[in-house]
Amino acid sequence: MADWDMELDLLAVGAGACGLVAAIAAHDGGLRTAVVEKLDRPGGNTALSTGSVPGAGSRFQAEAGIVDSPEALIADLAAIAGDDDSPAVTRTLAHASAGLVEWLVDRVGARIALITDYRHVGHSVPRLHAPRSRRGRDLLDDLLRAAAARAIPVAVGNPVVRLLADDRGIAGVEIGGARAPSRIRAGAVVLATNGFAANRALVAEFCPEIAGAEYFGALGSTGDAVTWGRALDAGLANMGAYQGYAAVVYPHGNLLSWTTIEHGGILVGADGTRFGDESAGYSGFAPRVLRQGAFAFALFDQRICEVAAREEEFAEMLAMGGVRRAETVARAAALFDLPAAPLATTVAAYDRAAAGAAPDAFGRTAFGHAPLVPPYYVARVRPGLFHTQGGLRVDARARVLDRAGSPIPGLYAGGGAAAGISGRQGAAGYASGNGLLTALGLGRIAGSVAAAERRGR
Repeated sequence: MADWDMELDLLAVGAGACGLVAAIAAHDGGLRTAVVEKLDRPGGNTALSTGSVPGAGSRFQAEAGIVDSPEALIADLAAIAGDDDSPAVTRTLAHASAGLVEWLVDRVGARIALITDYRHVGHSVPRLHAPRSRRGRDLLDDLLRAAAARAIPVAVGNPVVRLLADDRGIAGVEIGGARAPSRIRAGAVVLATNGFAANRALVAEFCPEIAGAEYFGALGSTGDAVTWGRALDAGLANMGAYQGYAAVVYPHGNLLSWTTIEHGGILVGADGTRFGDESAGYSGFAPRVLRQGAFAFALFDQRICEVAAREEEFAEMLAMGGVRRAETVARAAALFDLPAAPLATTVAAYDRAAAGAAPDAFGRTAFGHAPLVPPYYVARVRPGLFHTQGGLRVDARARVLDRAGSPIPGLYAGGGAAAGISGRQGAAGYASGNGLLTALGLGRIAGSVAAAERRGR
C-alpha cells in the first residue's frame, strides 16, 4: 500500500447523524477520529427530518408518567414491519434506545425532549424525543457543536471514491474530488453515507413500487455503500423497504404535517373521493397516493389545524399559503377545482363513520378530532420517496457482514447505509423515527465498539 496522507483510529464517511455520532462516541472512547462528507455541507437526511428519536423506557418518559419498554417497541415494530432480515439489530437498537436519547441530552448536548402531544405512526405510546422545533437541522447543529467542542475534524467537499484494503481487511479510504487524490488510513471505517433513494436505477431494482415518485431526500443518497459493499461481496438486507411520505405540499415541496391526518383529516383524489384508510400512516399510505393519480388533497378542520400549528414548519406553511382555508366544503372544493358534490358526499360519509353512525368505507377506526366541522383547511399534495431502509447487512455491533455472515474487518455501517428496522419490503413497516434510531443508534454502537476493540488490542 502506498504512503498514507493521514492516519486515524476511526473515519466516518458521511456527515449526517450517523457519522457525527460515530466520531463523537469513538472520540470519547479515546480514539483519533474525523468525518468526511462528499457534499459541500453536512446534514444528509438528518437535516430534512423532524429530528425524532424513539427512546423506549427513557427517564423522560418516566417523568411524564409513561410506561414503556424495549419489548414494547419491538412488538410495535413487528406489528407493522412483519418479516425482517435483521431481527438482532432491531432488538439491539430497541434496548439501546432509552440510553441513546439520555446520552444525547447528557453528553452530547442535544436539545431534544419527549413529545407528549401525540403518538406517532407505529408507536403505541409517546416515545419520540425531538427538538422543540421538530426540525432535524436543530439536532444536526447540536451534533456539529459537540464535534467541534471535541476538535473532531468535519471535512466537507471530500468525496470518498473507494475503500482501501490490506491483508487484514479495510485499511482506509481514498478521497477524490477536485483536489489531488489522498489516502486516509483508519483502523475503523464507518459508512454513514445514507441510502440509495437518489439512485433511480437502484430504486427501480429494489423498490419498484415507488420508483415513479419524486425524490425529496438528501442529494447525497446515491447508494455508495451498496456499490462498495457489492464490490466487497458484502451481504445486503431489507432492500425492498423504504420510507415514503404521502403528503408533500405542491408546489412548495414541504411536508404536510401528518398530525393533520392522524388527528382526523382525510385525503381525497382529484375526483373528490377518498381512496383508502389514511391511518396506514404517512409512509404506508404513500404508494396508495401514487397509484391513485398525480395529486391528492388533504382536508381537515380548524381544531386539527391549531394542533398542527404548534409545529414550526406547519405554521410556516400556513403563512406561505400552502394550506388554504375555506368556510364550507363547497368553497374547499372550489379552491382546487374539485367536484363539489362528490367531495360533500365524501365528507358527510366520513363524518358519519367518525361519529360512530356507520362503518368507514375503508376500515378506518382512528378518527382523532373528527367528525370534521367548518372552517376547513385544504392542501394539494403528492407522494414522495424520502429514504430507503435497506442496505449493508450488519450485526448487533454495527460490523458489516459478508454474504457468508462473517464480519469484514475494519468496516462498520449505520443509518441508511445499513439495513434498517422497517421490515423487508415496502413502506408500511416504517415507524416514525426508525431512520434516526438506525443512524444514531448504529453510529454510537460503531464508535463505541471500535474504541473497545482498540483498547483490547
